[in-house]
Amino acid sequence: MNPVEKLREILNRIDGRGYKGYKAIAGSYRFPDFELWIDHVQGDPFAAPSRLRVWVAAAQAGFPEALFQNDSRRIGLENYLALAVDRACPIASGRRGSGKSGLLAIDAPGQELLARTAVRVSLDGVEARLAAGLPAAGRRILGREAAAMLLEELPRVVAEALTYRNGDPDSMRRFAAAAEDADALRGQLAVQKLVAFVADGSRLPRRSGVDDRPPAGADIVPFQSPPSLRVEIPLPNRGQVTGMGIPAGVTLIVGGGFHGKSTLLQALERGVYNHRPDDGRELVVTEGSAVKIRAEDGRSVAGVDISPFINNLPQELDTRHFSTENSSGSTSQAANIVEALELDSRLLLIDEDTAATNFMIRDRRMQALIASEKEPITPFVDRVRPLFDERGVSTILVMGGSGDYFDIADTVIAMEAFRPVEVTAAARAIAAREPGRVLAPPAGAFGGWRERVPDPHSIDPSRRGREVSVQARGTRVIRFGEEEIELTALSQLVDDSQARGIGLALVYARQHYLDGRRSLAEALRLTMADVATHGLDVLDRRRLGDLAAFRLQELGGALNRLRALRIQGD
Repeated sequence: MNPVEKLREILNRIDGRGYKGYKAIAGSYRFPDFELWIDHVQGDPFAAPSRLRVWVAAAQAGFPEALFQNDSRRIGLENYLALAVDRACPIASGRRGSGKSGLLAIDAPGQELLARTAVRVSLDGVEARLAAGLPAAGRRILGREAAAMLLEELPRVVAEALTYRNGDPDSMRRFAAAAEDADALRGQLAVQKLVAFVADGSRLPRRSGVDDRPPAGADIVPFQSPPSLRVEIPLPNRGQVTGMGIPAGVTLIVGGGFHGKSTLLQALERGVYNHRPDDGRELVVTEGSAVKIRAEDGRSVAGVDISPFINNLPQELDTRHFSTENSSGSTSQAANIVEALELDSRLLLIDEDTAATNFMIRDRRMQALIASEKEPITPFVDRVRPLFDERGVSTILVMGGSGDYFDIADTVIAMEAFRPVEVTAAARAIAAREPGRVLAPPAGAFGGWRERVPDPHSIDPSRRGREVSVQARGTRVIRFGEEEIELTALSQLVDDSQARGIGLALVYARQHYLDGRRSLAEALRLTMADVATHGLDVLDRRRLGDLAAFRLQELGGALNRLRALRIQGD
């Protein structure tokens, strides 16, 4: 490892040269209080920034082991430290020339506490991975500016953000405790025969559809469980907490418009993740495999067995091996459900606002006009009960316009001005007193679904037949070789860094497990197992600092939306 003065000498020597001269600084350097690795040097001031790693040994960092004694607490602390670096960087960095000159940044978290590659804490010390825009005037090196940035400002960031003595111990403990308590709470759901929990006092609304932070005002109605659904659960840090437990089975969320039905469901969608302190949803947790299901007109579908919901299509299309480049609302929603089940989901979340009406219900009058033998769709209302009774898969539905689900619901929760009230008994009384739909003949057992084996040649991440090319554009699109994977319908994908990780995981799965013999689900499970064992770095050897943990369900959701995907035998 080079002494830090070596870096200063190189920067002075290359001052004023062409930008590619920065390549000379790649390597490792020992500072008084930390070590610096310059892993990648950008070739142009307008290119992606250079990649740096700093390592602070445990003796210098000084973080008590209690802050990271298990994975939950460690991830909470790592997210706090990433935010601390993010806060310190704008103070240190500023414009120092053209392009990205002067940039010093880290991949900072949003409201969710996800495992990330940006910061890693261990018994040995703390590593942080940063992006740096090396200063230039046009395409000429500003060596003295780079020296100030790397030799003066970077050490200040490290000292302020990556040492216990200069941090906020109370905030560190709160982040670690928030993650540990949420994981402990989620671990209690199955024991309590619940699929979700919303703590009393939670604040569910968000600032806007594009801002996931809690509103700044004080007029939010705190969540309070109805007495009949209130449960009490002990947590390692908070002690006993009370809140609304949503039992396994079929649950309806009903109520008038603008009373909080969708707000509650959206909180449950995000309850598969842990949240940072003061988010308002720290103790809103959901069964970890829960999937939001919606209609998705126009999506491609590859070899999915949608026959539990749709049969006898015109032109004798085989719905046991259903493929299309342009699905309808009903066929896409059916495919989304079967794909979720294929990837081990135990809970479906559905909002009628984003569902296909003809897939969800057929009311009494429509049944009278269109005979059942002429209707290829078996509506979800006829399948949701056997889905739980036979397969153990629960469903939570937001319903504001149809009472047909009263007949089969286990629990009915009415939202009244953002306050939940249990109305199960009233809904059952209405169902008994006022018949709704004509009960259809039994739809039969829900059945299983076939294992789909992808054609590996249809999963090609290369560009123009040569190098692998994968790039995420926010949480909306992954550019995968020559194809674009549309992610908009994966509403539980919350971080750009998750999308980047998913893109790399698809390449990894193709290289290691999607071999034409393994099923899609098996290959993706094996990929996730490797990530769990070896960390996100297993996906790419470049020690990237901008990846975040993702779920099997979103990884599969991305692969299922690859328009080039083909299933063997179809």
